Amino acid sequence: MTTIDTATITVELPDAFDPRWNRLPGIQVDGRRITIDPAEYFFRFESSTWLVADWESVKAQLLDVDETTESAVEQLALDFIKNHGESTSDAARVLATAYGVYSYLFREEHLAGLGLPQITAEHLRMLREAATLMALNKVELDGHISNVGPCWFFPAATSVVFDLDDATGGTLDEVYHGGWFNEHRRIESIKAHAALGGRLVHGCQSVPDQSGGVVAPYGASMANFRDDLAEFKAGWIDQVYAHRVTAAE
Repeated sequence: MTTIDTATITVELPDAFDPRWNRLPGIQVDGRRITIDPAEYFFRFESSTWLVADWESVKAQLLDVDETTESAVEQLALDFIKNHGESTSDAARVLATAYGVYSYLFREEHLAGLGLPQITAEHLRMLREAATLMALNKVELDGHISNVGPCWFFPAATSVVFDLDDATGGTLDEVYHGGWFNEHRRIESIKAHAALGGRLVHGCQSVPDQSGGVVAPYGASMANFRDDLAEFKAGWIDQVYAHRVTAAE
């Protein structure tokens, strides 16, 4: 594990999180209050700053803006980040911003059009919680992955916390990937992720690969990102699964 010295992270969010997050090392959930000990929680924690933009400003100034032949939605998001993004060392602010983003992206009105009848409102809650915690992961512009927590490995973490079997965890991962998004949902995601300073990218091509995702800054080297990820993922996935609760327990 690589980690820098940093203070405990504490945030109070609008809704209570599942208490089973306490199964993972370094995180304590008490209703709406979440406390994270970076030294215990992260596999790698080399950066305690993140790029964010005010979520209320994103909602007011970006979500309803349409792309044009001269300015694609990605350019709109990039321009917004350039004009409104700011570096913060307040991890609680990152988590609060992320919860706003994912409460919007994984809202229940989308269920009817998913084409996945097995996905319920409860599954969307799981997605909101896990994706919020994933916002603390970080990729640098050179593609180096500086922060890695257990939620990087989405199916592993959700199986531990929510007692999901592999098939359900994999389906949930596909929803997180954006497999449920039509183009309208993809555009929505690009705009919303401007609040977290970048775009959502994935290291994997399919669920079994379990290479995770992260909000990466525009311009980050995806080649270096891929190579860095390939070197570390297998051993850390096993460590996450080690916290799975068996029926006997």
